[in-house]
Order: sequence, then C-alpha cells, then structure tokens
Amino acid sequence: MINGEFDVFIPKPERSVVAVPPPGDGAGFWAGAPSAVSRDGWIYLAYRLRRPIGEGRGYAVEVARSADGVHFETLLTISKEQMNTESLERPTLVVTPDGKWRLYLSCATYGTKHWRVEVMEAADPAAFDPAAARVVLPGDLKTGVKDPVILHHGGMWHLWASCHPLEDAQEADQMVTDYATSLDGLDWAWQGTALDRRPGAWDSRGVRVSAVTFTGETVIAYYDGRASAEENYEERTGVAIGPDPSTLTATGNGPAAQSGHARGGLRYLAIVPVDGGHRLYYELTRADGAHELRTELR
Repeated sequence: MINGEFDVFIPKPERSVVAVPPPGDGAGFWAGAPSAVSRDGWIYLAYRLRRPIGEGRGYAVEVARSADGVHFETLLTISKEQMNTESLERPTLVVTPDGKWRLYLSCATYGTKHWRVEVMEAADPAAFDPAAARVVLPGDLKTGVKDPVILHHGGMWHLWASCHPLEDAQEADQMVTDYATSLDGLDWAWQGTALDRRPGAWDSRGVRVSAVTFTGETVIAYYDGRASAEENYEERTGVAIGPDPSTLTATGNGPAAQSGHARGGLRYLAIVPVDGGHRLYYELTRADGAHELRTELR
C-alpha cells in the first residue's frame, strides 16, 4: 500500500454518498465517469449515463451544478445522437485561463472499436453546442483514444488519455495511458506512454489515468486498472508516481481502492478543490451490478 502524502486522495467508499444514481437497476446501468470544476461557489460536474449494450450504451452526457457538491441540478444534456456516436464515455470539463469553458467528449465510431475525442467551447457551461464540436484527438486506424484527463499547469496544457490497440478486435480492450502537451489545449503533441501495464500484476490488461495532482517535484496519478478482459468495466483504482507528467510508475501490489461488492469496480476518480479541502467523485459498482456516481469530502 501507499502511505503519507501519496494516499491523500485514495477513495474510501464508506465515507461517500450518492451524487447521481444510475438510470436503472442491475448490470449495465451506469452513472459516472465524472469530471468536476469548482467555480464561483459552485461545483460543476460532467458525467456519462449508460444503459446496457443493446439498450443504448453510453447514451448521454450531462452537465450539472451544485452548491454543496452532493445535490446537483442538470444544466445541459448532450445525447449520443447529437454527437453522431455509437456511445459516449468520460467527458472532461475545464475552464481556460481566460475564462472560457470547454467540454471534451469521448465518442465511439459506429460499427468499430475506434474512439475519438471532440471538444466544444462556450462562455457558460449550460451553453455547449454539439453542432459546433470538432475533433481534437482523432486516433487512427491502429489506436482508439478516449477518456482524457486534462490540466492546465505551469503555463501549459497536459493531457493523459486511454489508448487502445485496434488491429485485433479481440485485443481492443487493452489500454495504456499516453501523455500529450499543448499550448492552447486544442492542438496536442504526443509525448509517448506515461503509464504502462505490469505483466502478471492486477493491472496487467489495462491502465487508465483518471486523476493527476502536482505535489512539489512529484506527480501523483490515480488510475483504473484490470488484469483481464473479463474485468472490463469493473476496473479498480491504483496510484502511480513520477518525477514528471510523462513518466509514471505504478505503486503497490494491489488496488488502492475498490468496491466492497463482488465485482469490485471503483473507477474514474475526479478530484476538485473546495473551500477547506477537496471533493472526490468516482463511479462505484453496487451489489446489483449497477454503477452509481458517488462523492466524499476530504
């Protein structure tokens, strides 16, 4: 396990409450994949809603706000039809240094295992227009790109994205996390793989960075990991540490956090500063197999 400053944001589900319930009961109904921003006394939250395969998959992304970080009012709903995508996954909500809002959306290409990331801008988080979205991370014939974590730090933009191999459809669930940089948050330069899988370990099949913090000379990343294709959708949370954003090394011999239920899923951690501390948001598997979006205050 990790200790000291490196475990400060490891989720503790027993301390959490439900922020957004799933859209139905049972396996395949999910609310989660959150991204959070604290601004002007509000917490703004973007998250994905999903139904089982055959019933809609990732059918919508909602943008909501809350005064207390727990009870949210929906500002905007974006459907998969508006984005011309087979399924939506984790959104990323950010504010630029000049006060513009951006929403990055992970979009599945119809009839393939390919993913791309599109972005839209607005003066207000309730005003995003899907018709104005444009692709910023296209992926290619060999790689699907999704679920970006995006931060502005040290005068530049940093991005960590989940990348999937596409040459063999049976292997497309595998994932590593690649790192990119940008001066404007729109045109990105890839810098290589920041976090890779560990053969024989609990995270040997896939690793996906979900949240990153800069602590002095150390970069701390929280990531979703799994050991097999069967654990897809039920990743658990681990911690990786590095001297810079491009070089992260997983720590510990097992997950740092997981659900208390048999499937174990605890994934897509988001960390947002609030007065007097931080709020954590994450997707947690319930006993019935549904996923709910939970929050806890640190």
